[in-house]
Amino acid sequence: MTKAATPPPASRLDRHLRLYPEHALIAPLFAYLILLALLSFREPIGEQWVWVLNLIRGVGGMFVVWIVRKHLPAWGKPHVLLAFLAGVACAALWVVVHKVALSAGITHPFWPVLFGKAKPPEEINPFGMGLPTWVVWANIVTRIGVATTTVAVVEELFWRAFLLRVLIDWERFHEVPIGKFTWRSFLVSSAVSIMEHPQHWVTSITCWFAFNGLMYWKRSILFLVLVHGFTNLVLYIYVVAYRDWIFW
Repeated sequence: MTKAATPPPASRLDRHLRLYPEHALIAPLFAYLILLALLSFREPIGEQWVWVLNLIRGVGGMFVVWIVRKHLPAWGKPHVLLAFLAGVACAALWVVVHKVALSAGITHPFWPVLFGKAKPPEEINPFGMGLPTWVVWANIVTRIGVATTTVAVVEELFWRAFLLRVLIDWERFHEVPIGKFTWRSFLVSSAVSIMEHPQHWVTSITCWFAFNGLMYWKRSILFLVLVHGFTNLVLYIYVVAYRDWIFW
């Protein structure tokens, strides 16, 4: 009778993530944000290399996801068609709500104090920087590519797989089922989203209401990743097609 092979000993990382399962859900977003800081070097190295910085943060964020993959919760079903339709609707919601908020004179109450004045859209028009056409499109394509893949994955792992659950049970969040509803987690996670989108705070809260609602409905991380990715894809296609750089 053949003796069963002894499994290899767990690595230090595996032992750590078993003790602290929240780190597997937080680390990809933190790694992405750290790499996002590379864009602060766009002035010293020049706008012609922004596409390289985009690739670095995109690949780096996904690499961390791959490293912690064994310690992530079940991804769930994709519901691809529904995710696409929801993504189109959420992209339209983002544009419409923000424009309504602007026309109503609703601005971020502490934006000028904490973050300074936002740049007007024409200052961040990638076609107005005098760069070669191929560089402009490399910057655009890589930005959209990262937004529809890496951003969707790392943010959904943090916002829906981690924060929605940790706001229900801080000590044993990993035992909280994916998609469990409480008013506290629903409202607090939506409100906290303005830290990511302070210029679009009304739109951010509204869109997070929609994303959270979709999670409660389908209870699938993969579904929300696809919804988030399609939302970003459709929104950026709109931005480039109509040169509406306020959303860039």
